[in-house]
Amino acid sequence: MRLVWTAAVAAIVGCGAEKWVGDGPEGDAAPVPVDELVYGDGQDLVAVGRACGVETTDVALAEVERLAADEALRGDVPLVPAVETVVPVYFHVVHDGTAGELDQTDVDAQIQVLNDAFAPGNYRFELAATDWTDDAAWFAMGIGSVEEAAAKAALRQGGPESLNVYTANPGGGLLGWATFPWAYAGDPLSDGIVILYSSVPGGGAVPYDEGDTLVHEAGHWMGLLHTFEGGCDGRGDYIGDTPKEASPAFGCPVGRDTCNRRGEDPILNFMDYTDDACMLEFTPRQGHRMNQAFRAFRAVP
Repeated sequence: MRLVWTAAVAAIVGCGAEKWVGDGPEGDAAPVPVDELVYGDGQDLVAVGRACGVETTDVALAEVERLAADEALRGDVPLVPAVETVVPVYFHVVHDGTAGELDQTDVDAQIQVLNDAFAPGNYRFELAATDWTDDAAWFAMGIGSVEEAAAKAALRQGGPESLNVYTANPGGGLLGWATFPWAYAGDPLSDGIVILYSSVPGGGAVPYDEGDTLVHEAGHWMGLLHTFEGGCDGRGDYIGDTPKEASPAFGCPVGRDTCNRRGEDPILNFMDYTDDACMLEFTPRQGHRMNQAFRAFRAVP
């Protein structure tokens, strides 16, 4: 049985698949290669599908494998921690004049979406501060760029337990990217999440404007891989209760089953590439993995 991390999942049970049909790719249509996506200001997202800038390196796989081995050795443990974990959030709105200039209401709505997604895992994201920076170069920051490094060096606050979120208008066809928890010790200034400013609730990047881009990237920040990691072979995302899938799912292709084992593709999972309206849950084992990673790399002694 899955641990549903938003109550909204109940809505899909009684609705027809037509509720989820949009203008994006449907069913098992071949996804557009991520390295060919170009969104510009985000208005063409519906035509090409979601893309996340997180890449799984050998280091990441080694860390995830170690966490999985630790879980196996410990056997049955509570999947949800008994004590609430409070995560301070520093929200940095980077804009270019009026372009991308979110207000506090937008930020509060995004934090609410984050909390709705993670509350069943006994996590609470508490807004510690919001700041605004008018800088055209930083607003257009790309992943791994000097602009990203400069913005983070100037704006980042808190320690390993603090989530720093930067809204901008990144290029390269990306809705956002995040750092993994085990990377903090070696490069603390880079730690955090960058998201497309128009992906916040009501931001206009339809169908990715309900705030789930930040939820997806927060999953990475907490130690999760994509559900489609490794395709149908190997250990996939190293999570025991996420069915394998051959490739990212786009739109909301109900009933998609690309690996024909361990159940249908986890298209409702926050760590896939489906539309925001289709992203509704984490699994219990994903929740446990995030708890493991937070204790190992982010908890303050």
